Amino acid sequence: MAADSRKIIHCDCDCFYASIETRDNPALAGKPMAVGGSPERRGVVATCNYEARKFGIHSAMPMATALRHCPQLIVVYPRMEQYREASRAVQEIFADYTALIEPLSLDEAYLDVSDSKACKGSATLIAQEIRRRVREEVGITISAGIAPNKFIAKVASDWNKPDGQYVVLPHQVDEFVKELPVKKIFGVGKVTAAKMHSLGIQTCGDLRPYSIEELGALFGSFGAKLFRLARGIDERAVNPDRIRKSLSVENTYVQDLPNLQACLDKLPELHEQLETRLQRVHSDYDVSKKYVKLKFNDFVSTTIEAMSISTELEGYIALCSDAFVRGNRPVRLLGLGVKLELKANNKPDPQQSTHPSKRQLRLRLE
Repeated sequence: MAADSRKIIHCDCDCFYASIETRDNPALAGKPMAVGGSPERRGVVATCNYEARKFGIHSAMPMATALRHCPQLIVVYPRMEQYREASRAVQEIFADYTALIEPLSLDEAYLDVSDSKACKGSATLIAQEIRRRVREEVGITISAGIAPNKFIAKVASDWNKPDGQYVVLPHQVDEFVKELPVKKIFGVGKVTAAKMHSLGIQTCGDLRPYSIEELGALFGSFGAKLFRLARGIDERAVNPDRIRKSLSVENTYVQDLPNLQACLDKLPELHEQLETRLQRVHSDYDVSKKYVKLKFNDFVSTTIEAMSISTELEGYIALCSDAFVRGNRPVRLLGLGVKLELKANNKPDPQQSTHPSKRQLRLRLE
């Protein structure tokens, strides 16, 4: 199928965790609220509602900082099982319109509805119907972007938030992308954006006079991608078979762990949590590596890994000891993880359909 004839919808739940909390506790409606960890335990904001955002609060902000911005902020501890349940319900609605669903997280996904017969094949009407059903059946709102490719659909889904949608038709792509700020390009972070701005590059249109060779010289391997995206070119297919590549647990401690022994004392508890999570996927994945992550009290992080097919505690003790030496100072965050490979009997057969089963979809959401 030609890229410009595809019909891609990017669906993004509005303030997902916060919306679930307000749905289940209507008394929170209209009040600034954030979902996240306790400020006394160095918690951070996982998400917040629009009332809280008016105070400058945003995801990943330390909760203590958020409360300084808004002393009346209501802090709610995350309830992950409820969020997963809501996510599954939303995904089941998606599945009524297409099998080509690529979840990016619990609260967003790409849908390829190019061949869908629902709503007379109209991607715009499909998005409207999905949003209505999510509102009525799940009790939250969702926004959508409709476009010929994933890049533009994702940008468009943010255009009319919350509880809205935006359509970019094939003949509108060039003008739509031309005016986009470069920060809207996935992969353009603060450092890259600052470099672009120093060159007078503010929009995708400003990137277009540069050749692919010039962009490569300026931005390395990212240059070729910038060349295409600045012109609205994104040929990536919606991939229903996204595979989990890693799994980890971590904890930020109220009091810094002062030395190596204090870190080692915390490993058994984290290791037990990791093993519990691994039980959910052990039938589908093999462990290929294990790793330990430390964040020291100066916020410098280090991660050390080793090839391994086991998750025995002794291996994490050795890795933690080696990682601690790199900083040799108090630790505020400690994490354990594994890198995963799909078991041979679960790898997709390229000759078979790429449509995911309900079980595969459930695994990706967990």
